[in-house]
Amino acid sequence: MKTKFSSRLAGLLTSVVLISGTASANYSKPFPKEGIWRGVFTVSESQVPFNFEFKGNDPKNALLTLINGSRRDEFHVERRGVDSIYVKMNTYDAALVAKIEDNGTLTGEYRSLVPGFRGNSLPFIAEHGKNYRFVEPGKDVAPTHNISGKWEIKTYTKEAVPASIALLKQTGNKLTGVIMTVVGDTRELEGTVQGDEFELSGFTGPSPFIVKGKINDDNSITGEQGFGIYKNLKFDGLRNEKAELPDPYKLTFLKPGYKKLDFTFPDLKGQNVSLSDDKYKGKVVIIETIGTWCPNCTDQTVFLAPWFKKNQKRGVEAIAIGFEQKDDLEYAQYTLGKLKEKYGITYDILFGGIADKKIVAEKLPALNKFVAFPTTIIIDRKGDVREIYTGYTGTVTGKYYEEYEKKFNKVLDELIAEPVPQLTAAVTTAGK
Repeated sequence: MKTKFSSRLAGLLTSVVLISGTASANYSKPFPKEGIWRGVFTVSESQVPFNFEFKGNDPKNALLTLINGSRRDEFHVERRGVDSIYVKMNTYDAALVAKIEDNGTLTGEYRSLVPGFRGNSLPFIAEHGKNYRFVEPGKDVAPTHNISGKWEIKTYTKEAVPASIALLKQTGNKLTGVIMTVVGDTRELEGTVQGDEFELSGFTGPSPFIVKGKINDDNSITGEQGFGIYKNLKFDGLRNEKAELPDPYKLTFLKPGYKKLDFTFPDLKGQNVSLSDDKYKGKVVIIETIGTWCPNCTDQTVFLAPWFKKNQKRGVEAIAIGFEQKDDLEYAQYTLGKLKEKYGITYDILFGGIADKKIVAEKLPALNKFVAFPTTIIIDRKGDVREIYTGYTGTVTGKYYEEYEKKFNKVLDELIAEPVPQLTAAVTTAGK
């Protein structure tokens, strides 16, 4: 009996060693090669290319950096199973999930992680060592036009929308730019001009974006914009150096009879917070309506978080009201908590509800309407609304961002310099 038991134990230990060795060998399968990669999403019948850099050869140090013109966005890479990687898109509730094929390529999908939207995905394939975007080196076609400059873009939608503006820069075949709308901008796009056709794409973490167009004989442009898993819109464009968007300081305002804003929403601990709380009395308060799904909101947070740390002691408070893709506090605690952690936010973050403009308008009834995430509302020391800015203008827009930053600081400096009102409280006497 003892001999049989010893033999079985020895056999079992041998099996464990073999299994362990096999697992170790599998997990030692190389990570994706370091260096530049070219990926291509398949969106319906369209191909949306993107570029990224891979650094690190183990899960502790591996980073995937998305490249869009001069913009860089970094994401941590996790190993999943023996031959797959998982790249969470930071604060966006989505991920790149890919298998490392035997030939070194990556095949996978961009996957929504939002409960109820998890069926939304875009397949992609990526190859190492390819640093071009649309056209392989040596296969460029000489451009017939240079489309550098400012373009007024008319988009065809079911509902009438203001024209947008494209700021483009072309050097030879290479094309970069950004499209600005009343709700924000596309972030930096990168692409090419080939003959009388042009293409631009962008992928920074949220769903990928693509523009395809043709340069007409009259120097106008026509084309289509694709928003990844969402929608496609046709457009016309005319070069117009004088084109401007509607004034973002005049799109959203208070209804007649209102001077103040009032709300109560739960914070990330589930405790109700109101603008009328003592914490905010006598302070200049910056209110932001945001969503972690919104790239312009993230860019605005990148601007506001360090600004607030630097200026809070001057008598300023800030509140971010998050409207998320699911009307659930527990889910919002996760998504907004990730935003807080990622960008070191030290101001209050509240949960407003589902990301729906009509819902925001209902919950902030003093506003004439709600146009865009984000919207910035600045309140003076008396509690009166003094400024409302619709959308956000990112750094890629150049002078438009500089003008926004300059006016933001000017308005805040002026309001901070105003005297602190005397805060009176009702005095009660026992027995009265």
